[in-house]
Amino acid sequence: MTEHTHDHAHSGDPAAPGHRRRLAIAFGVGAAVLAAQAVGAWITGSLALLVDTAHVLTDVAGLGIALVAATLALRPPTPQRTWGFRRAEVLAALAQAAVLLAVGVYALVEGVLRLIEPAEVPGVELLVFGLVGLAGNLVGLAVLAGARSASFNLRAAFLEVLNDALGSLGVIVAAVVIATTGWQRADAVAGLVIAALIVPRAVRLLLETASVLLESAPPGLDLGAVRARLLAVDHVAEVHDLHASLVATGLPTLSAHVVVHDACFRDGCAPQVLDALQQCVATEFAVSVEHSTFQLEPAGHIGHETSRHA
Repeated sequence: MTEHTHDHAHSGDPAAPGHRRRLAIAFGVGAAVLAAQAVGAWITGSLALLVDTAHVLTDVAGLGIALVAATLALRPPTPQRTWGFRRAEVLAALAQAAVLLAVGVYALVEGVLRLIEPAEVPGVELLVFGLVGLAGNLVGLAVLAGARSASFNLRAAFLEVLNDALGSLGVIVAAVVIATTGWQRADAVAGLVIAALIVPRAVRLLLETASVLLESAPPGLDLGAVRARLLAVDHVAEVHDLHASLVATGLPTLSAHVVVHDACFRDGCAPQVLDALQQCVATEFAVSVEHSTFQLEPAGHIGHETSRHA
């Protein structure tokens, strides 16, 4: 059994210094916005601003978790943790999504109640705090935009700040409506709109991170096509126990039992077969698998295996 690895940094490494710097700056900006909007929610009594503040709270908490996860990812592998803490970013993104979903559900329930019994909200004060929140969120978006596809954490952080910017925009619209028309239910409507922005994205991120934890095949990697290509390698007779999963962003892995012709173990061509298999999965598919493990075996070996999968 041979494992093929490359000792280099991955482009999607969440622990890269530039990524951690972006997270740290976004965390600082988010904390300042959180303090300002918390004061504003207390002064105005606005549901939209309260929900947006709760959203900022989860945003800041999520950024903090992401920052910790990115730092943990720097720790080297150990005999007990062979991948180090690379999967910490997946757990952090899962926690962010779960909290975000809870906030969205709360906003939906409270928004309906406020539609029934609207509260008095001062439009001018609400507008001021909405503008403060939007300005801070735009700064956060600018910081995170360049690296939003680098990892689950950065993507989750970007989506949360984006949603929060849209939430701040909703607060501003509600404030303008209240100030110009006196229609207090605009605050509840804005709260419901913010919730509608939160819930779908939270569910999508939950599903994606859960898929990683369930060790599903990496998105974009067709194991049927992989099996067919491996079978086309010279001297390969059968492929079974083919598995692929995603440890963390930019770190797919694959393993398989490959039955080769018995002659390969006599004439010494097995190393060439192994090289061809590893080169195949590393270069010929949309998802490049640089961490692959292949067990080369003769046809008769299958009778000695205690279990076998497709």
